[in-house]
Amino acid sequence: MTGITVSDAAAKRIAKILSANPDKTALRVSVEGGGCSGFSYKYDLVSEQADDDIVLEKDGARVLIDSVSLPYMDGSEIDFVDDLMGQSFQIRNPNATASCGCGTSFAI
Repeated sequence: MTGITVSDAAAKRIAKILSANPDKTALRVSVEGGGCSGFSYKYDLVSEQADDDIVLEKDGARVLIDSVSLPYMDGSEIDFVDDLMGQSFQIRNPNATASCGCGTSFAI
């Protein structure tokens, strides 16, 4: 099992998004090179699972994380924030040594 968790707010939002997209079965969260701090998070709605995916399920939400992204996200929480700045998924990553203001890129 991974040290990655999904907050109640994120699970609720993911389940709502998936129910509105019946052809999709999960939200894929991955880490890519790039972004203003070195790495960035990518979110995709997908209908297929890869053999090496880690599957997180909570309250009707299904999240897939590929084995390459997993070490970069270990110990993280996937959260959904709805505040004056807007609505967004955010990754609270204890491994990140720096991050950008928008919260989508980080450095390790």
